[in-house]
Amino acid sequence: MIPSVLPTYNRAPLSFVKGEGSWLIDTEGRRFLDLCAGIATTSLGHANPDLVAALTEQANAVWHVSNLYTIPQQQKLADMLVENTFADTVFFTNSGTEACELAVKMARKHQHDAGHPGKTQILTFTGNFHGRSSAAIAASGTEKMAKGFEPLLPGFTILPFGDIDAVKEAAGENTAAILIEPIQGEGGIRPLPDDQLQALRTICDETGALLIFDEVQCGMGRTGRLFAHEWAGVTPDIMMVAKGIGGGFPLGAVMATEHAASGMVAGTHGSTYGGNPLGCAVGAKVMEIVTGEGFLDEVNRKAGLLRQKLEGLVAAHPEVFDHVRGQGLMLGLVCKPAVQAADVVKAGYAQEMLLVPAAENTVRLLPALTIGDDEIAETVTRLDRAAATLDVTQPA
Repeated sequence: MIPSVLPTYNRAPLSFVKGEGSWLIDTEGRRFLDLCAGIATTSLGHANPDLVAALTEQANAVWHVSNLYTIPQQQKLADMLVENTFADTVFFTNSGTEACELAVKMARKHQHDAGHPGKTQILTFTGNFHGRSSAAIAASGTEKMAKGFEPLLPGFTILPFGDIDAVKEAAGENTAAILIEPIQGEGGIRPLPDDQLQALRTICDETGALLIFDEVQCGMGRTGRLFAHEWAGVTPDIMMVAKGIGGGFPLGAVMATEHAASGMVAGTHGSTYGGNPLGCAVGAKVMEIVTGEGFLDEVNRKAGLLRQKLEGLVAAHPEVFDHVRGQGLMLGLVCKPAVQAADVVKAGYAQEMLLVPAAENTVRLLPALTIGDDEIAETVTRLDRAAATLDVTQPA
């Protein structure tokens, strides 16, 4: 008999009833050090008092009115995002997947209205993860994502990650946009080098294609800048945001320049819940905190501390870990072939620690941006104990 909850997840045998900062308490009272943060979502920790206060204040006023009317909280958050980024305009969604759908629609509508109705091709890259909607699974190009859901939405060309020559060859008169994560999350914490992000910007400028960045996982302060692309000194035309923007409350956004969004007029897109008062009240508080004086400096300091300690961990367990990669508080421990990332995650459960597996045999560490120095030290202590249970001899 099928369960009452559709069985689409391979869940760990854990259930949490309370959160406090970087800690989660399960039904048995055990305290787990959370290095998952809801997959980079509870960016300011669990039960953050400032977010609780913002949500409670708004909940005592008005929850939902729909986008038939002007929503002051939505306007406030949009203004904050525009003030602090490349964007001229923002559309609010409930998730990153919805943001992907709109980003694709926006790019194609822009080209259509610019007099290029045949300019519909979207270039994407191996290892990507943009969600599980029709556009996103077509963008992935993988059997794992697409099998059984055919026919796929046409118009996507998947290129090797990091191969700029392949992009130059593929980009042409029919290319509407290039869609990429500046740092792949699900793909194994793989940053695209700054010079390659800059090259993509140049290719788009030369071909008239739009550059779309997916910063659902790597945005909102996770890399030590408000958005990861800022490190490379380039700006996109369209950007997808979600996860950390709501600090755990379901919220997403598509941000765009006026040029890129020119085709999205009244009636071309909509959402019942997107940008509702509750979500935007919390999102505005998240933005206020993350853009506050010294906050990102602290993220960078703590990121350096964590990475230094993780490098020491790799040196201490060369049979388990190969190297560390990533940026800011979006780091990956790449495991040796004889050790599966999923086994490291499982060993972490035994040490009352939550980690996230990813592709390329990588363990993701995505702690709250508010994690403390003592908790960073405890992270490596527990990882050390977990790794000690997995030490193996590499084959000759």
